[in-house]
Amino acid sequence: MNDQHRDGPDAAHTRPAGLDDKTVEALGKLSEALETVERARGHLYDLHQLIGHADLMLDDAVELLRAAGHGDMAERVATDVLGRNVIAGRWTFQIVEDFDDGYYTAFKDVEREAREKLAGGRRHLFEAEMKERRRTHGRAGHEAVPSSTAD
Repeated sequence: MNDQHRDGPDAAHTRPAGLDDKTVEALGKLSEALETVERARGHLYDLHQLIGHADLMLDDAVELLRAAGHGDMAERVATDVLGRNVIAGRWTFQIVEDFDDGYYTAFKDVEREAREKLAGGRRHLFEAEMKERRRTHGRAGHEAVPSSTAD
């Protein structure tokens, strides 16, 4: 067992020689921003699925309105809301696709390029160094890496 692996982060989470604190901090902020975009993307997919489910529920509402003798209201729901675009010309799947192909892809590409050019592709260096500062060395539950990777 290598002592460095037992007592410190693995090579993938060790700062390359010559990488300064400000760059590590900047890459950490860039990574944190991407994580926030990932969360927003999840909410966008929530919107996509919720709107889709609501649109399918309108079939039942239209049928029930007709069965209750409210044909005019059933027709209004069926023609004005059912299948309607969420924003001009787009259903939610189109919004998701545009987001994924545009903003999201550009953001991921820039974050990856910054890591590759500035830190040899290493991820989460800021967090790995924070873990090293905060953990209690030698204490159970505070290991640098899982025991299966310590060998």
